[in-house]
Amino acid sequence: MSVLAKAEASEIEDAWSRLRQVPAYIFLRRPETGLVMVRARAGGDGRPFNFGEMTVTRCSVRLDDGMIGHAYVAGRNARHAELAAALDALLQDDGRGRALRVEVIHPLAAAQERRRMTEGRKAAATKVDFFTVKRGEDQ
Repeated sequence: MSVLAKAEASEIEDAWSRLRQVPAYIFLRRPETGLVMVRARAGGDGRPFNFGEMTVTRCSVRLDDGMIGHAYVAGRNARHAELAAALDALLQDDGRGRALRVEVIHPLAAAQERRRMTEGRKAAATKVDFFTVKRGEDQ
């Protein structure tokens, strides 16, 4: 679910369009957008505090075969939440789930890892090593 939620909306649309057999589904909860409070910890392990609010869209669907899927995605993209919920339901079926992991989840996860690596390289390029900066009191 994390991979589906963190994927770009266009990637989810592409994955959905490549499905050999597109399932029919009904909404248990139509996509709806709201705010959630994001909790954080100072230094990652300090006391928790309210960091701020974040916009999230959620959706729940039931496939014709009875499988139920849920999705929560960052932002306001209702279609992203809808397709992520449908894919979540499909992934619960053992037969289709294995194929979907190979055809959809693994490529999406690889794309996310490439984005993380690219962003990491960009951030590393701006790193300043303050221990090598010459100070005025050094003679």
